[in-house]
Amino acid sequence: MNYTPPKLLTFEQFIIEYADNPRYELIDGELRDMEPTGPHEDVSGNIAGRVYTEIYRLNLKWLIPRTCLIKPPYAEATALRPDVIVLDRAKLSQEPLWQREPIICNGATIKFVAEVVSTNWQDDYARKVEEYAFLEILKYWIVDFRGLGGLEFIGSPKQPTFTVCQLVNGRYQKQQYRLKDTITSSLFPNLQLKLEDLIPQ
Repeated sequence: MNYTPPKLLTFEQFIIEYADNPRYELIDGELRDMEPTGPHEDVSGNIAGRVYTEIYRLNLKWLIPRTCLIKPPYAEATALRPDVIVLDRAKLSQEPLWQREPIICNGATIKFVAEVVSTNWQDDYARKVEEYAFLEILKYWIVDFRGLGGLEFIGSPKQPTFTVCQLVNGRYQKQQYRLKDTITSSLFPNLQLKLEDLIPQ
């Protein structure tokens, strides 16, 4: 039996074929199906709503786009699509693609990202940790509401886990929260929530 490697896409091909399809992102030329489900979208929307409420309450000049891609400047064939992203409006004028496409190239424009874990959990816990740290995104939340991540990432026994990643000296320091723990974030100091607040009923 012969192995046929997947067809690799360029960033430009991905934008033409898949930019408007929120189901897909591109990593090193490989098309990745993010496998969103109804509960996944429920959690993503819940996070976005709670974060937007804090942005509005604090009168911050930030926005949460409905759809957005991140093109790391050093990766020619990568287009990441976070589940929730918060952008600094003041930095958008420095984005070379923003006026034509909802694409961010500079990590300084990004205040915060969150990923809701699906069956492709390796991307959220490993690849994106590296990518987002390299982009110097200060805050990254990994919301694993079904406890899908590998044991080395969420421990044993597997259980729902909320990981807050804070960038310190170029690397993420991680704080994990389980059910019934109160989750805090220095970016949104008055936003206190629990993982069970996010899990679909």
